[in-house]
Amino acid sequence: MADQPFIKYFVILMLLAIVVSLATAFRSLFRDKGDGTGTVKALTIRVGLSVVLFIVLMVLASLGIIKPH
Repeated sequence: MADQPFIKYFVILMLLAIVVSLATAFRSLFRDKGDGTGTVKALTIRVGLSVVLFIVLMVLASLGIIKPH
């Protein structure tokens, strides 16, 4: 993965997006006091991003582009 800086930046960007989505859900939970759907939407986005990241990493590993430890 050292010779593929784009992949490294992509993984870091996805992890940051997952953390931001989790923080948005946390903020929405306390702001709406459980009355809105913002928390569910933010957590759905977080799960979707996590699944996409997992699938991309598995495909890259199976193609031999990255090597898992």
